[in-house]
Amino acid sequence: MSREAKSLLVELLIEQQVLRFGTFTLKSGRQSPYFFNLGAISTGAAITRLGEAYATGTEALAVPFDSVFGPAYKGIPIAVATASALAARGRDCGWVFNRKEAKDHGEGGRFVGAPVTGRLLLVDDVLTAGTAVREAAGLIREAGGSLVGVLIALDRQERVNPDEAGTAVTRLAGELGVPVLSLLTLQDVIDFLDSQGGAVNHPPDTLDAIRVYQAAYCEQG
Repeated sequence: MSREAKSLLVELLIEQQVLRFGTFTLKSGRQSPYFFNLGAISTGAAITRLGEAYATGTEALAVPFDSVFGPAYKGIPIAVATASALAARGRDCGWVFNRKEAKDHGEGGRFVGAPVTGRLLLVDDVLTAGTAVREAAGLIREAGGSLVGVLIALDRQERVNPDEAGTAVTRLAGELGVPVLSLLTLQDVIDFLDSQGGAVNHPPDTLDAIRVYQAAYCEQG
């Protein structure tokens, strides 16, 4: 994605309160100056724009795939929006998601949508530990599908271990043996806030707090 496209995406995420600033306690126990929740997107226009961004991301990822897989629950609307945006560009593909619990009545099964066969591109919101993506990758393999790549909205760029190199994204890519690409990184968020000065709705000390957090826990760049 171009720098302008990234800025527009960050702006959308702030407007939709996906990206919020303040003091938040993460599952790890860390105090983070920002919080990212893609589930906050709740309008047709916003999810359409998000789907467009993911469609652009699939082109940058440059791997052939037959269907887009969205892990339940946040990955579901992402997969549908991505497939819809790709269809508008003349690239029709399937979309599929998993149920949290297998259904034993009606149509039954573990999945909804396209068959979990062939090549699947997994889309999700943000990687912290990567647990949901690993579980989804296991489900795809069990069903006979082939995972060819992972596309997420935000790479927090946090080191898995404070004293070692390697983020959740780089570690997951090595573990799964497929490319893992993010539409945005924490550095992109910092660059946007820096370019906007006080023009966006965030506390004046937010940028400093995020830079301190980045220096303590994240890989730079």
